[in-house]
Amino acid sequence: MASKMPNSDKWELIDNDSNSQHYGKKFKFDFSYIKSDSIKNVVKAYTWRSYRENNITLKSLYVYINTHFTKVIDFLNEQQVTTLKELTNNDVDMLVSYLNTLISPKGKGYATKSKKIVIDSLKNIIRWGQLYMTNEVPKTEIFTGNEYIGVNRKLKIDFIPDKVLEQINKALVNEENPYVKYGIIILQSTGMRIGDMIELTTDCIKPHLISGYTLTWYDHKNRKERQPMPVTNECAIAIEKLIEHTKELREQSDDMIKDYLFIHKNNVSSVKVMTSRNYSYLLNGHITKGKLVRKGFVHNHNILDANGEYYNLTTHQFRRTLATDMLSKGTDLKAIQEVLGHSSPITTKQNYADIKDKERAEVFKNIGIIGNINKVDETVITDKKDLIWFKENKDKGARLCDGYCTKPFKDKNKICNKIVKRQKCYTCSRYITTPEYLQAHKNHLAELEKQLEENIYGDHYTEHFLPTIQILKEIVKRLEEI
Repeated sequence: MASKMPNSDKWELIDNDSNSQHYGKKFKFDFSYIKSDSIKNVVKAYTWRSYRENNITLKSLYVYINTHFTKVIDFLNEQQVTTLKELTNNDVDMLVSYLNTLISPKGKGYATKSKKIVIDSLKNIIRWGQLYMTNEVPKTEIFTGNEYIGVNRKLKIDFIPDKVLEQINKALVNEENPYVKYGIIILQSTGMRIGDMIELTTDCIKPHLISGYTLTWYDHKNRKERQPMPVTNECAIAIEKLIEHTKELREQSDDMIKDYLFIHKNNVSSVKVMTSRNYSYLLNGHITKGKLVRKGFVHNHNILDANGEYYNLTTHQFRRTLATDMLSKGTDLKAIQEVLGHSSPITTKQNYADIKDKERAEVFKNIGIIGNINKVDETVITDKKDLIWFKENKDKGARLCDGYCTKPFKDKNKICNKIVKRQKCYTCSRYITTPEYLQAHKNHLAELEKQLEENIYGDHYTEHFLPTIQILKEIVKRLEEI
Protein backbone atom coordinates (compact mmCIF):
# COMPACT_ATOMS: atom_id res chain seq x y z
CA MET A 1 0.00 0.00 0.00
CA ALA A 2 1.38 3.41 -0.95
CA SER A 3 2.28 5.65 1.99
CA LYS A 4 1.38 8.95 0.32
CA MET A 5 -1.94 10.13 -1.01
CA PRO A 6 -2.00 10.21 -4.84
CA ASN A 7 -1.90 13.68 -6.44
CA SER A 8 -4.18 12.93 -9.40
CA ASP A 9 -7.99 12.88 -9.49
CA LYS A 10 -8.08 9.24 -10.57
CA TRP A 11 -7.02 6.58 -8.09
CA GLU A 12 -6.84 2.80 -8.30
CA LEU A 13 -7.01 1.33 -4.80
CA ILE A 14 -6.63 -2.37 -3.98
CA ASP A 15 -8.56 -4.00 -1.14
CA ASN A 16 -5.77 -5.35 1.10
CA ASP A 17 -8.00 -6.53 3.94
CA SER A 18 -7.63 -10.33 3.94
CA ASN A 19 -10.99 -10.65 5.74
CA SER A 20 -12.80 -8.54 3.17
CA GLN A 21 -15.33 -10.00 0.76
CA HIS A 22 -13.48 -8.10 -1.99
CA TYR A 23 -9.91 -8.92 -0.99
CA GLY A 24 -7.51 -8.26 -3.87
CA LYS A 25 -10.08 -6.40 -5.96
CA LYS A 26 -9.21 -3.03 -7.54
CA PHE A 27 -11.53 -0.02 -7.19
CA LYS A 28 -11.17 3.00 -9.46
CA PHE A 29 -11.98 6.31 -7.79
CA ASP A 30 -12.52 9.42 -9.88
CA PHE A 31 -12.76 12.77 -8.05
CA SER A 32 -12.87 14.91 -11.18
CA TYR A 33 -16.63 15.45 -10.77
CA ILE A 34 -15.88 17.71 -7.78
CA LYS A 35 -15.18 21.18 -9.21
CA SER A 36 -14.40 22.93 -5.93
CA ASP A 37 -10.79 22.37 -4.85
CA SER A 38 -11.73 22.99 -1.23
CA ILE A 39 -14.38 20.27 -1.20
CA LYS A 40 -12.25 17.93 -3.33
CA ASN A 41 -9.33 18.16 -0.86
CA VAL A 42 -11.57 17.19 2.05
CA VAL A 43 -13.14 14.30 0.17
CA LYS A 44 -9.77 13.01 -1.01
CA ALA A 45 -8.28 13.23 2.50
CA TYR A 46 -11.32 11.44 3.96
CA THR A 47 -11.10 8.71 1.32
CA TRP A 48 -7.38 8.17 1.73
CA ARG A 49 -7.38 8.04 5.52
CA SER A 50 -10.43 5.76 5.59
CA TYR A 51 -8.63 3.46 3.17
CA ARG A 52 -5.34 3.50 5.07
CA GLU A 53 -6.96 2.87 8.45
CA ASN A 54 -9.64 0.43 7.24
CA ASN A 55 -12.34 2.52 8.93
CA ILE A 56 -14.82 1.39 6.30
CA THR A 57 -14.69 -1.37 3.71
CA LEU A 58 -13.17 -0.24 0.43
CA LYS A 59 -16.27 -1.32 -1.50
CA SER A 60 -18.54 0.79 0.75
CA LEU A 61 -16.15 3.72 0.49
CA TYR A 62 -16.17 3.41 -3.29
CA VAL A 63 -19.98 3.39 -3.46
CA TYR A 64 -20.25 6.36 -1.11
CA ILE A 65 -17.76 8.52 -3.03
CA ASN A 66 -18.33 7.50 -6.64
CA THR A 67 -22.11 7.09 -6.54
CA HIS A 68 -23.95 8.74 -3.67
CA PHE A 69 -21.77 11.77 -2.96
CA THR A 70 -22.05 12.80 -6.63
CA LYS A 71 -25.67 13.81 -5.90
CA VAL A 72 -24.47 15.99 -3.03
CA ILE A 73 -22.06 17.71 -5.40
CA ASP A 74 -24.81 18.23 -7.99
CA PHE A 75 -26.85 19.97 -5.31
CA LEU A 76 -23.94 22.08 -4.08
CA ASN A 77 -23.14 23.15 -7.64
CA GLU A 78 -26.75 24.17 -8.15
CA GLN A 79 -26.60 26.22 -4.95
CA GLN A 80 -23.17 27.61 -5.92
CA VAL A 81 -21.63 26.35 -2.68
CA THR A 82 -17.84 25.97 -3.02
CA THR A 83 -16.84 24.95 0.51
CA LEU A 84 -18.28 22.54 3.05
CA LYS A 85 -17.71 24.88 5.99
CA GLU A 86 -20.46 27.18 4.68
CA LEU A 87 -23.14 24.48 5.08
CA THR A 88 -25.95 24.97 7.58
CA ASN A 89 -28.94 22.98 8.75
CA ASN A 90 -31.03 24.88 6.20
CA ASP A 91 -28.78 23.54 3.43
CA VAL A 92 -29.34 20.00 4.70
CA ASP A 93 -33.11 20.55 4.60
CA MET A 94 -32.79 21.87 1.05
CA LEU A 95 -30.69 18.84 0.10
CA VAL A 96 -33.46 16.56 1.39
CA SER A 97 -35.99 18.47 -0.73
CA TYR A 98 -33.66 18.32 -3.73
CA LEU A 99 -33.28 14.53 -3.42
CA ASN A 100 -37.06 14.17 -3.31
CA THR A 101 -37.26 15.73 -6.78
CA LEU A 102 -34.76 13.42 -8.45
CA ILE A 103 -35.94 10.91 -11.02
CA SER A 104 -34.06 7.64 -11.57
CA PRO A 105 -33.17 6.32 -15.05
CA LYS A 106 -36.23 4.09 -14.76
CA GLY A 107 -38.48 7.14 -14.58
CA LYS A 108 -39.27 6.81 -10.87
CA GLY A 109 -38.31 8.79 -7.79
CA TYR A 110 -35.28 7.56 -5.90
CA ALA A 111 -35.97 5.06 -3.12
CA THR A 112 -36.00 6.43 0.41
CA LYS A 113 -33.10 4.17 1.32
CA SER A 114 -31.00 5.57 -1.54
CA LYS A 115 -31.75 9.16 -0.53
CA LYS A 116 -30.80 8.42 3.06
CA ILE A 117 -27.45 6.99 1.93
CA VAL A 118 -26.75 10.24 0.04
CA ILE A 119 -27.31 12.17 3.27
CA ASP A 120 -25.11 9.67 5.12
CA SER A 121 -22.29 10.13 2.59
CA LEU A 122 -22.21 13.85 3.39
CA LYS A 123 -22.63 13.24 7.10
CA ASN A 124 -19.68 10.82 7.21
CA ILE A 125 -17.37 13.34 5.54
CA ILE A 126 -18.53 16.22 7.79
CA ARG A 127 -18.13 14.10 10.95
CA TRP A 128 -14.65 13.03 9.86
CA GLY A 129 -13.70 16.61 8.99
CA GLN A 130 -14.75 17.85 12.43
CA LEU A 131 -12.04 15.59 13.86
CA TYR A 132 -9.24 16.01 11.33
CA MET A 133 -9.91 19.10 9.16
CA THR A 134 -11.74 21.43 11.51
CA ASN A 135 -11.17 24.54 9.38
CA GLU A 136 -12.78 22.97 6.29
CA VAL A 137 -16.17 21.87 7.69
CA PRO A 138 -18.93 23.38 9.87
CA LYS A 139 -17.94 23.66 13.51
CA THR A 140 -21.53 23.37 14.73
CA GLU A 141 -24.01 20.55 14.24
CA ILE A 142 -25.95 20.78 10.97
CA PHE A 143 -27.73 17.42 11.08
CA THR A 144 -30.80 16.99 13.28
CA GLY A 145 -30.79 13.20 13.04
CA ASN A 146 -34.32 13.31 11.63
CA GLU A 147 -33.37 13.28 7.95
CA TYR A 148 -35.57 10.64 6.38
CA ILE A 149 -36.95 9.64 9.77
CA GLY A 150 -40.67 9.36 10.54
CA VAL A 151 -42.79 10.62 7.64
CA ASN A 152 -39.73 10.82 5.42
CA ARG A 153 -38.66 7.21 5.94
CA LYS A 154 -40.41 3.95 5.24
CA LEU A 155 -40.48 1.38 8.01
CA LYS A 156 -37.35 -0.72 8.00
CA ILE A 157 -39.48 -3.75 8.83
CA ASP A 158 -39.46 -5.84 5.70
CA PHE A 159 -40.24 -9.43 6.62
CA ILE A 160 -41.58 -11.89 4.09
CA PRO A 161 -45.39 -12.22 4.34
CA ASP A 162 -46.57 -15.62 5.57
CA LYS A 163 -48.34 -16.43 2.31
CA VAL A 164 -45.23 -15.68 0.29
CA LEU A 165 -43.05 -17.63 2.71
CA GLU A 166 -45.36 -20.60 2.32
CA GLN A 167 -44.94 -20.43 -1.48
CA ILE A 168 -41.16 -20.19 -1.11
CA ASN A 169 -40.86 -23.17 1.16
CA LYS A 170 -43.15 -25.37 -0.90
CA ALA A 171 -41.04 -24.48 -3.93
CA LEU A 172 -37.84 -25.50 -2.14
CA VAL A 173 -38.97 -29.13 -2.12
CA ASN A 174 -38.64 -29.23 -5.93
CA GLU A 175 -35.90 -26.63 -6.42
CA GLU A 176 -33.01 -28.13 -8.41
CA ASN A 177 -30.39 -25.41 -8.03
CA PRO A 178 -28.43 -26.35 -4.88
CA TYR A 179 -27.17 -22.78 -4.32
CA VAL A 180 -30.75 -21.51 -4.19
CA LYS A 181 -32.25 -24.43 -2.27
CA TYR A 182 -29.62 -24.76 0.43
CA GLY A 183 -28.76 -21.07 0.48
CA ILE A 184 -32.34 -20.13 1.37
CA ILE A 185 -32.37 -22.78 4.12
CA ILE A 186 -29.16 -21.32 5.56
CA LEU A 187 -30.49 -17.76 5.36
CA GLN A 188 -33.76 -18.69 7.06
CA SER A 189 -32.02 -20.73 9.75
CA THR A 190 -29.33 -18.21 10.68
CA GLY A 191 -30.40 -14.74 9.52
CA MET A 192 -26.86 -14.09 8.29
CA ARG A 193 -26.09 -11.44 5.69
CA ILE A 194 -25.64 -12.54 2.09
CA GLY A 195 -22.04 -11.31 1.99
CA ASP A 196 -21.20 -13.57 4.93
CA MET A 197 -23.07 -16.57 3.51
CA ILE A 198 -21.34 -16.62 0.13
CA GLU A 199 -17.99 -16.78 1.92
CA LEU A 200 -18.81 -19.75 4.15
CA THR A 201 -16.09 -22.37 4.10
CA THR A 202 -16.05 -26.15 4.38
CA ASP A 203 -15.01 -26.06 8.04
CA CYS A 204 -17.84 -23.71 9.14
CA ILE A 205 -20.08 -26.49 10.48
CA LYS A 206 -19.08 -28.64 13.44
CA PRO A 207 -20.89 -31.27 15.52
CA HIS A 208 -21.79 -30.35 19.11
CA LEU A 209 -22.56 -32.74 21.97
CA ILE A 210 -25.56 -30.74 23.22
CA SER A 211 -26.98 -28.62 20.38
CA GLY A 212 -26.24 -31.05 17.55
CA TYR A 213 -24.36 -28.67 15.25
CA THR A 214 -22.82 -25.21 15.49
CA LEU A 215 -22.00 -22.82 12.68
CA THR A 216 -19.12 -20.34 12.67
CA TRP A 217 -18.59 -17.59 10.12
CA TYR A 218 -16.83 -14.28 9.67
CA ASP A 219 -19.00 -11.19 10.25
CA HIS A 220 -17.67 -8.84 7.57
CA LYS A 221 -19.72 -5.85 8.68
CA ASN A 222 -18.41 -5.94 12.25
CA ARG A 223 -15.06 -7.39 11.15
CA LYS A 224 -14.89 -10.24 13.61
CA GLU A 225 -15.38 -13.98 13.83
CA ARG A 226 -18.84 -14.90 15.07
CA GLN A 227 -19.15 -17.14 18.08
CA PRO A 228 -20.32 -20.68 17.18
CA MET A 229 -24.10 -20.57 16.70
CA PRO A 230 -26.32 -23.63 17.27
CA VAL A 231 -28.20 -24.53 14.08
CA THR A 232 -30.83 -27.07 13.12
CA ASN A 233 -30.06 -30.42 11.53
CA GLU A 234 -31.68 -29.11 8.38
CA CYS A 235 -29.19 -26.22 8.17
CA ALA A 236 -26.29 -28.58 8.82
CA ILE A 237 -27.53 -30.93 6.09
CA ALA A 238 -27.83 -27.98 3.66
CA ILE A 239 -24.19 -27.08 4.28
CA GLU A 240 -23.09 -30.70 3.87
CA LYS A 241 -24.98 -30.85 0.55
CA LEU A 242 -23.14 -27.75 -0.68
CA ILE A 243 -19.80 -29.22 0.39
CA GLU A 244 -20.63 -32.32 -1.61
CA HIS A 245 -21.88 -30.33 -4.63
CA THR A 246 -18.76 -28.16 -4.86
CA LYS A 247 -16.22 -30.94 -4.27
CA GLU A 248 -15.10 -31.15 -7.92
CA LEU A 249 -15.09 -27.36 -8.30
CA ARG A 250 -12.78 -27.00 -5.31
CA GLU A 251 -10.34 -29.38 -6.94
CA GLN A 252 -10.27 -27.09 -9.99
CA SER A 253 -9.98 -23.79 -8.09
CA ASP A 254 -6.93 -21.97 -6.81
CA ASP A 255 -5.85 -22.14 -3.19
CA MET A 256 -7.43 -18.82 -2.22
CA ILE A 257 -11.00 -20.02 -2.79
CA LYS A 258 -10.76 -23.82 -2.67
CA ASP A 259 -12.48 -24.01 0.74
CA TYR A 260 -15.48 -21.82 -0.14
CA LEU A 261 -18.98 -23.32 -0.43
CA PHE A 262 -20.47 -20.86 -2.89
CA ILE A 263 -18.00 -21.33 -5.74
CA HIS A 264 -19.25 -21.79 -9.28
CA LYS A 265 -18.11 -21.64 -12.88
CA ASN A 266 -18.70 -18.33 -14.63
CA ASN A 267 -19.23 -17.77 -18.34
CA VAL A 268 -15.58 -18.34 -19.19
CA SER A 269 -15.53 -21.63 -17.28
CA SER A 270 -13.21 -20.45 -14.50
CA VAL A 271 -14.12 -21.21 -10.89
CA LYS A 272 -15.10 -18.09 -8.94
CA VAL A 273 -16.76 -17.27 -5.63
CA MET A 274 -20.37 -16.28 -6.22
CA THR A 275 -21.13 -12.59 -5.69
CA SER A 276 -24.15 -11.05 -3.99
CA ARG A 277 -25.33 -9.89 -7.41
CA ASN A 278 -25.02 -13.44 -8.79
CA TYR A 279 -27.21 -14.71 -5.98
CA SER A 280 -29.77 -11.96 -6.51
CA TYR A 281 -30.01 -13.03 -10.16
CA LEU A 282 -30.65 -16.61 -9.04
CA LEU A 283 -33.57 -15.41 -6.92
CA ASN A 284 -35.19 -12.73 -9.07
CA GLY A 285 -33.77 -13.29 -12.52
CA HIS A 286 -31.47 -11.07 -14.56
CA ILE A 287 -33.07 -7.91 -15.93
CA THR A 288 -31.23 -5.82 -18.52
CA LYS A 289 -32.69 -2.55 -19.85
CA GLY A 290 -36.05 -3.39 -18.32
CA LYS A 291 -36.19 -6.80 -19.99
CA LEU A 292 -35.98 -10.16 -18.21
CA VAL A 293 -33.14 -12.05 -19.92
CA ARG A 294 -32.88 -14.91 -17.44
CA LYS A 295 -35.53 -16.29 -15.11
CA GLY A 296 -34.91 -16.75 -11.41
CA PHE A 297 -36.36 -18.71 -8.50
CA VAL A 298 -39.49 -16.56 -8.17
CA HIS A 299 -40.32 -16.98 -11.87
CA ASN A 300 -39.59 -20.70 -12.02
CA HIS A 301 -41.93 -21.38 -9.11
CA ASN A 302 -44.44 -18.59 -9.68
CA ILE A 303 -43.84 -16.89 -6.31
CA LEU A 304 -46.43 -14.09 -6.23
CA ASP A 305 -47.20 -11.19 -3.92
CA ALA A 306 -50.63 -10.08 -2.71
CA ASN A 307 -51.20 -8.24 -6.01
CA GLY A 308 -50.53 -11.32 -8.10
CA GLU A 309 -47.16 -10.00 -9.32
CA TYR A 310 -43.80 -11.73 -9.01
CA TYR A 311 -42.50 -11.19 -5.49
CA ASN A 312 -39.29 -9.15 -5.26
CA LEU A 313 -37.26 -11.42 -3.00
CA THR A 314 -34.10 -10.14 -1.31
CA THR A 315 -31.74 -12.12 0.85
CA HIS A 316 -31.94 -9.56 3.68
CA GLN A 317 -35.67 -10.23 4.02
CA PHE A 318 -34.87 -13.66 5.45
CA ARG A 319 -32.84 -11.94 8.16
CA ARG A 320 -35.72 -9.64 9.01
CA THR A 321 -38.23 -12.50 8.87
CA LEU A 322 -36.23 -14.61 11.32
CA ALA A 323 -35.87 -11.70 13.75
CA THR A 324 -39.54 -10.74 13.52
CA ASP A 325 -40.70 -14.32 14.02
CA MET A 326 -38.43 -14.68 17.06
CA LEU A 327 -39.92 -11.52 18.55
CA SER A 328 -43.43 -12.72 17.75
CA LYS A 329 -42.77 -15.90 19.71
CA GLY A 330 -41.60 -13.92 22.72
CA THR A 331 -37.85 -14.55 22.33
CA ASP A 332 -35.75 -12.28 24.52
CA LEU A 333 -34.42 -9.25 22.66
CA LYS A 334 -30.88 -9.96 23.89
CA ALA A 335 -30.99 -13.44 22.34
CA ILE A 336 -32.15 -12.00 19.00
CA GLN A 337 -29.38 -9.40 19.17
CA GLU A 338 -26.82 -12.20 19.56
CA VAL A 339 -28.27 -14.15 16.64
CA LEU A 340 -28.16 -11.10 14.35
CA GLY A 341 -24.77 -9.94 15.60
CA HIS A 342 -25.91 -6.41 16.49
CA SER A 343 -23.70 -4.36 18.77
CA SER A 344 -26.73 -3.08 20.69
CA PRO A 345 -30.24 -4.45 21.42
CA ILE A 346 -31.53 -0.97 20.54
CA THR A 347 -30.53 -1.59 16.92
CA THR A 348 -32.38 -4.90 17.00
CA LYS A 349 -35.57 -3.36 18.38
CA GLN A 350 -35.52 -0.35 16.04
CA ASN A 351 -34.98 -2.37 12.90
CA TYR A 352 -36.89 -5.56 13.68
CA ALA A 353 -40.00 -4.47 15.56
CA ASP A 354 -42.54 -7.12 16.54
CA ILE A 355 -45.10 -6.19 13.89
CA LYS A 356 -46.52 -9.71 13.76
CA ASP A 357 -47.22 -9.62 17.50
CA LYS A 358 -49.35 -6.52 16.96
CA GLU A 359 -51.14 -8.12 14.02
CA ARG A 360 -51.97 -11.20 16.03
CA ALA A 361 -53.16 -9.11 18.97
CA GLU A 362 -55.64 -7.47 16.61
CA VAL A 363 -56.72 -10.90 15.37
CA PHE A 364 -57.49 -12.05 18.91
CA LYS A 365 -59.91 -9.12 19.26
CA ASN A 366 -61.93 -10.49 16.37
CA ILE A 367 -62.53 -13.94 17.86
CA GLY A 368 -66.27 -14.11 18.49
CA ILE A 369 -66.97 -16.61 21.27
CA ILE A 370 -70.39 -16.82 22.95
CA GLY A 371 -72.18 -19.31 25.18
CA ASN A 372 -75.47 -19.85 23.36
CA ILE A 373 -75.97 -19.44 19.61
CA ASN A 374 -79.67 -18.78 20.12
CA LYS A 375 -78.91 -15.64 22.09
CA VAL A 376 -77.10 -13.84 19.28
CA ASP A 377 -78.31 -10.22 19.19
CA GLU A 378 -77.26 -6.82 17.89
CA THR A 379 -74.32 -6.72 20.32
CA VAL A 380 -72.81 -9.64 18.41
CA ILE A 381 -74.01 -8.79 14.88
CA THR A 382 -74.42 -5.03 14.59
CA ASP A 383 -75.75 -4.99 11.02
CA LYS A 384 -79.54 -5.47 11.21
CA LYS A 385 -79.84 -7.19 7.82
CA ASP A 386 -77.01 -9.59 8.70
CA LEU A 387 -78.64 -10.30 12.06
CA ILE A 388 -81.99 -11.13 10.45
CA TRP A 389 -80.29 -13.38 7.90
CA PHE A 390 -78.30 -15.16 10.63
CA LYS A 391 -81.31 -15.93 12.80
CA GLU A 392 -83.08 -17.40 9.79
CA ASN A 393 -80.09 -19.44 8.60
CA LYS A 394 -78.06 -20.25 11.71
CA ASP A 395 -78.86 -23.97 11.45
CA LYS A 396 -78.31 -24.26 7.70
CA GLY A 397 -76.47 -21.65 5.65
CA ALA A 398 -74.52 -20.23 8.58
CA ARG A 399 -73.30 -23.46 10.18
CA LEU A 400 -69.68 -24.54 9.73
CA CYS A 401 -67.84 -27.64 10.90
CA ASP A 402 -66.49 -25.82 13.96
CA GLY A 403 -68.67 -22.76 14.37
CA TYR A 404 -70.84 -20.29 12.50
CA CYS A 405 -70.35 -17.58 9.91
CA THR A 406 -72.57 -14.52 10.09
CA LYS A 407 -72.08 -13.85 6.37
CA PRO A 408 -70.69 -16.85 4.46
CA PHE A 409 -71.55 -15.53 1.00
CA LYS A 410 -70.09 -12.46 -0.68
CA ASP A 411 -73.01 -12.63 -3.04
CA LYS A 412 -75.77 -15.16 -3.72
CA ASN A 413 -73.55 -17.52 -5.70
CA LYS A 414 -70.00 -17.04 -4.37
CA ILE A 415 -68.95 -18.52 -1.06
CA CYS A 416 -66.45 -16.57 1.05
CA ASN A 417 -62.87 -17.51 0.21
CA LYS A 418 -61.92 -17.70 3.89
CA ILE A 419 -64.35 -20.55 4.44
CA VAL A 420 -62.71 -22.49 1.65
CA LYS A 421 -59.36 -21.96 3.39
CA ARG A 422 -60.42 -23.45 6.69
CA GLN A 423 -57.89 -21.96 9.06
CA LYS A 424 -58.46 -18.43 7.75
CA CYS A 425 -61.93 -18.13 9.31
CA TYR A 426 -60.38 -17.67 12.74
CA THR A 427 -58.99 -14.31 11.67
CA CYS A 428 -62.38 -12.98 10.57
CA SER A 429 -64.75 -10.97 12.76
CA ARG A 430 -67.73 -12.72 11.10
CA TYR A 431 -66.70 -16.06 12.55
CA ILE A 432 -68.43 -17.24 15.76
CA THR A 433 -67.81 -20.42 17.71
CA THR A 434 -69.37 -21.91 20.85
CA PRO A 435 -68.54 -24.54 23.53
CA GLU A 436 -70.22 -27.31 21.53
CA TYR A 437 -67.32 -27.09 19.06
CA LEU A 438 -64.58 -27.23 21.71
CA GLN A 439 -63.51 -30.75 20.73
CA ALA A 440 -63.42 -29.85 17.04
CA HIS A 441 -60.98 -27.04 17.83
CA LYS A 442 -58.86 -29.34 19.99
CA ASN A 443 -58.72 -31.86 17.16
CA HIS A 444 -57.71 -29.21 14.64
CA LEU A 445 -55.08 -27.86 17.03
CA ALA A 446 -53.66 -31.37 17.54
CA GLU A 447 -53.59 -31.88 13.78
CA LEU A 448 -51.55 -28.72 13.17
CA GLU A 449 -49.22 -29.40 16.10
CA LYS A 450 -48.57 -32.87 14.70
CA GLN A 451 -47.60 -31.35 11.36
CA LEU A 452 -45.33 -28.96 13.23
CA GLU A 453 -43.76 -31.81 15.18
CA GLU A 454 -43.27 -34.09 12.17
CA ASN A 455 -41.62 -31.16 10.41
CA ILE A 456 -41.46 -32.98 7.07
CA TYR A 457 -40.30 -29.89 5.16
CA GLY A 458 -38.19 -28.37 7.90
CA ASP A 459 -38.56 -25.52 10.38
CA HIS A 460 -38.60 -22.91 7.65
CA TYR A 461 -41.76 -24.42 6.10
CA THR A 462 -43.85 -24.85 9.25
CA GLU A 463 -43.57 -21.21 10.31
CA HIS A 464 -46.87 -20.37 8.64
CA PHE A 465 -48.73 -22.78 10.97
CA LEU A 466 -47.78 -20.83 14.08
CA PRO A 467 -50.28 -17.93 13.85
CA THR A 468 -53.20 -20.37 13.45
CA ILE A 469 -51.92 -22.53 16.31
CA GLN A 470 -51.74 -19.49 18.56
CA ILE A 471 -55.27 -18.43 17.66
CA LEU A 472 -56.62 -21.96 18.19
CA LYS A 473 -54.99 -22.14 21.61
CA GLU A 474 -56.70 -18.87 22.53
CA ILE A 475 -60.06 -20.16 21.26
CA VAL A 476 -59.72 -23.41 23.24
CA LYS A 477 -58.77 -21.48 26.36
CA ARG A 478 -61.77 -19.16 26.10
CA LEU A 479 -64.23 -21.96 25.38
CA GLU A 480 -62.97 -23.94 28.36
CA GLU A 481 -63.55 -20.93 30.59
CA ILE A 482 -67.23 -20.66 29.57
